Amino acid sequence: MPIKVLIVDDSALMRKHFSNLFIREGFVVDIARNGEEALSKAVEFQPDCITLDINMPVMDGMTCLAILKDLYSCPIIMVSSLTQKGAIVTLEALTLGAADFVLKTGGTVSRDIADIEAPLIDKIHALTNAVKPVRTIRKVNSTAAPVPQNTSSNQQVDVVLIGVSTGGPKKLEQILTQLSPQFPAPIVIAQHMPASFTSALSNRLDGICPLPVMEAGNKTKLKRGCVYIAKGDSDVVFSKSGQDIFIRPVPSSPSFLWHPSVDRMVESALSCYEPMNMVCVQLTGMGYDGAHAMSKAFKGGAITIAESEKSAVVFGMPKELIEAGCASFTLDSHHISGKLNTLCR
Repeated sequence: MPIKVLIVDDSALMRKHFSNLFIREGFVVDIARNGEEALSKAVEFQPDCITLDINMPVMDGMTCLAILKDLYSCPIIMVSSLTQKGAIVTLEALTLGAADFVLKTGGTVSRDIADIEAPLIDKIHALTNAVKPVRTIRKVNSTAAPVPQNTSSNQQVDVVLIGVSTGGPKKLEQILTQLSPQFPAPIVIAQHMPASFTSALSNRLDGICPLPVMEAGNKTKLKRGCVYIAKGDSDVVFSKSGQDIFIRPVPSSPSFLWHPSVDRMVESALSCYEPMNMVCVQLTGMGYDGAHAMSKAFKGGAITIAESEKSAVVFGMPKELIEAGCASFTLDSHHISGKLNTLCR
């Protein structure tokens, strides 16, 4: 069956762009001009996915999203502007239940959406579980037998590394808010996002979590019990000076598809930490980012946690780690904070 997508946007130009794009992809399309119209169209059309603009007359996207949660259930992709205000509102939408977002490149009405076409199609396929995303998925070698692991809570943990993409903000909120205020290790997170969004995300999480949360926008010394969000549109790398370990943002590498790159973060951390003193957490997201480097860490003695298919918004990233035979634990997201509190005491 073809995927059915409901486009909700007050701009006739954007509706036309998205309609043409989706029809070329083989989707069945319907449109709504505002949030109020979207509510009735959702019930009538029964879409598999909805693209929802934030700024609309009559009923805006946020109000529509709040009502849709109880009226009709399907993945919702927010269409946001690349501004600080747009980032804050989009993060609120993600915590309310939106699955993901795409950015209008030219403001409220974009005349050139070519740069978001492929990511948007990828997201719709991934969220509807229809087919693999357009980009080629690199499989981690799963033929080698996994190395026996020390998964004892007596294992000293010097750093926790978290990789996440689609559905990440809500998962991070769920996990970080339940960590012990005395959590003893630094936590470094690579969340696939633009720079303006990682700044807004770190500010939001800092206001609701028991641990201090900050964006790693400059060279930063890691401190126990602090959470660091890698700066968007770049990658994060580790360095060591004496006994101190630092992280800093660096230009995103074309060797990696997603940024901030989880693989590059974990590979870099392995140059500063013994694998047996690391915990790596692979959360929801499409593709394979993080699976290669976390598998390497696992084989060196690291503890790895993969989010389960049951709780993941998109099972791609954790699935790659599990299928490689390199997940020490596979857990629903609401159990991960408890496991981290036990492992890191």
